[in-house]
Amino acid sequence: MKILLVNPNTTATMTETAADAARRVAAVGTEIVPATSSMGPVSIEGYYDEAFAVPGLLMEIAKGEKAGADAAIIACFDDTGLDAARALANIPVIGICEAALASVSFIAQRITIVTTMERSRLPLEHLVHRYGMSGRVKVRAADIPVLSLEDPQSNARDRLRNEIATALREDKAEAIVLGCAGMADLTRTLAEEFDVPVVDGVAAAVKQAEGLISLGLTTTKRGAYATPISKPYLGLLQGFEPKTLKAG
Repeated sequence: MKILLVNPNTTATMTETAADAARRVAAVGTEIVPATSSMGPVSIEGYYDEAFAVPGLLMEIAKGEKAGADAAIIACFDDTGLDAARALANIPVIGICEAALASVSFIAQRITIVTTMERSRLPLEHLVHRYGMSGRVKVRAADIPVLSLEDPQSNARDRLRNEIATALREDKAEAIVLGCAGMADLTRTLAEEFDVPVVDGVAAAVKQAEGLISLGLTTTKRGAYATPISKPYLGLLQGFEPKTLKAG
């Protein structure tokens, strides 16, 4: 099976981090095909960045499906453009926040998501509510810019550790969810250090995608995820008319 892994920001090194995490858990015979958006912000930190990351994401989803991907993963914890991608594609499209919360729900009752910036905390709280986990999940921000996770000279990883320690102490968290795809390479180290389950959404999404493919399931085209109605799109977005995007 072939799983497309799309980074909706334009930082290729972050794509590589997520792809490495995906390949570590992929089953024999599963091919991870990484893709980096060709347009949009270098990192997604808040609603504004998210809005401008969606067009490039949809381009990569359309290209990947046309190239034979069996499922797609959106490697941003905001689940950027998830509903739009599901409406566009026939293949299953997995958001890493939804996948992480679905997975951790089987192993813990009190859960804390540790994300990057404070501005990302409220959007994630909205996702927690959407996915029916409000009574079990808290969200904390470690106040670290996304790109600082890749800078060994920054103190980003120490701040992340400090916030996890606070979550375990104050929230009585029984499991930690890493709230950024750029943290995917830290999962095992943090689990061993804190002696608690640590869930990375990229890895969780791979296993969800493999399961859906194995079951032969595709995205419904009734109701909310019905194929978008073909109509003219004007100006800079002309190429995103649904029929044109899927054909290209």
